[in-house]
Amino acid sequence: MNDIITALNWREATKKFDTNKKLTAAQLDTLLEAARLAPSSYGLQPWKFIVVSDPALRAKLRAASWDQAQVTDASHLIVLAAQVPSEVLVDAYIADIAQTRGASAEALAGFSQMLKGAIAGMDETARLMWAQKQVYIALGVLLTAAAVSGIDACPMEGFDVGKYDEILGLSADGLHTTVILPVGFRSAEEAAVASKKVRFAKDLVVMEK
Repeated sequence: MNDIITALNWREATKKFDTNKKLTAAQLDTLLEAARLAPSSYGLQPWKFIVVSDPALRAKLRAASWDQAQVTDASHLIVLAAQVPSEVLVDAYIADIAQTRGASAEALAGFSQMLKGAIAGMDETARLMWAQKQVYIALGVLLTAAAVSGIDACPMEGFDVGKYDEILGLSADGLHTTVILPVGFRSAEEAAVASKKVRFAKDLVVMEK
């Protein structure tokens, strides 16, 4: 546990990345696997994680991010998109449960109907908001995994959502960019001016009843 706290104290929202230092394939795979294993309501996983590697595409995304350098300078750019839940997603999830756990479709029928009923009870806006909340759970897991692995990251909401969806062609698949995460390694220049982390004291944020 002390290792986790040390890693979280070391973590920062990195603004200046070392453009010459890249994640290995194994490091990137570890981050993506951590995101894949993140919890979500009902276990439905209403998300996609898009790794953008094409320099030309990243240049367009940087322009849609008010020219913030992290988008192009980080080793990798992970775009976390919310998937609006639907009966199609539920059916895919139920099929995956059946295959993974060896359960019958009949045994899962009640759970499937419950999920579909919950979705039917929300309008399109509420469905998207619900999915976006799940994406932020995955973001938290990603940030923690990065910190423990000694990988820098910078969670960002400062971008044009509509342009991101257009550039990445997400809307046709019912996906909506929610948050982006450049990952890599901080430059020596940024490391030299690292500031002490500022957080409210425990007794100001933890309440016991």
